[in-house]
Amino acid sequence: MSEASASLSRWKRYRHRLEWLVCAGFAAAVPRLPRYFCARLARGLGWLACHLDRRGHAVALANLRCAFGDRYNDAEREEIVLRSYQSFARTMLDLFWAPALNAENWKDYIEIEGDPSPRDGKGVIMMCVHWGNFEWASLSIGFLGIPTSIVAETFKNPLLSDVFNGNRQVSGHTIIPQENSMIRLLKVVKRQGAAGMLVDLTLRPEQAAIAIETFGRKMSATPLHAVLAERGGALLVPVHAEPLPNGRCRVVVDPPLTVSPGATTQQIAQACWDHFEQRIRERPELWMWAYKHWRYRPRTADPEAYPFYANVSSKFDKLLSGKPVSAKKRPLRTPQAMENGAVN
Repeated sequence: MSEASASLSRWKRYRHRLEWLVCAGFAAAVPRLPRYFCARLARGLGWLACHLDRRGHAVALANLRCAFGDRYNDAEREEIVLRSYQSFARTMLDLFWAPALNAENWKDYIEIEGDPSPRDGKGVIMMCVHWGNFEWASLSIGFLGIPTSIVAETFKNPLLSDVFNGNRQVSGHTIIPQENSMIRLLKVVKRQGAAGMLVDLTLRPEQAAIAIETFGRKMSATPLHAVLAERGGALLVPVHAEPLPNGRCRVVVDPPLTVSPGATTQQIAQACWDHFEQRIRERPELWMWAYKHWRYRPRTADPEAYPFYANVSSKFDKLLSGKPVSAKKRPLRTPQAMENGAVN
């Protein structure tokens, strides 16, 4: 390993440790805050993030223009973006506040509409999108006595996983890593258990993605929930959480979606998205607009119809045409290659 690579590796370890210290300190302090103060703090932090995160702010505005066209003027779009940042800030603060919740007090802060309990002897897939307080929507299911297996995103800094995953398990959930998650969750639902996931995640075309239409545009999306319903016979249950005053929230559990016999994975995933898109259209300020939802655009599409960050991809075109998309083969990391720095 070269001297420059060793120095970079040391800096990376130092930075990861520093990030963990800040995150762990934040996690220790937030549960001690009053709920009303968390809600106010989230508004302030969201305002700050909206004005400092210039690239994310630009992504959010571009997404809004693509999704809604001229429905909103410039001032209205700016207001939606600001409130979107504030909504996400509150969601993250509430996740850090989650250790203060327990079986005795959680109903003081969360009210439930609907019945999430498993039915008809089938497994259940609790589906959320990045809308409203999706973290507490997940936690509420556990407090209702339905322990759920949840797929967690892998952090670039592995030290942060323990902090975030610990908070996500306070109501009895189990965190499953992304590796081999489909096989593990398939076993869960076949045993009539519950799985939980965010279904508006974007994947690279070669990551076993599927193409769905969102706001009239093509998206390379996760098929995991649709595969579990198709192969495991699990019920697809949409869940969302609406913020309420004074730091409370309302979790709404909708009836299971109806899946037509013989529906394909793509058709199932599209039906799930169509359900949530209506929710987003009703209250767009609660969706995470700063996320790059449309990373790819069809080669034949008008570039103006997609956000500025969307790229043309031959693999995405293959995905749209229904052809198999293979993952790029990585070169073999031999000891000599790693020593010479030939493989990054």
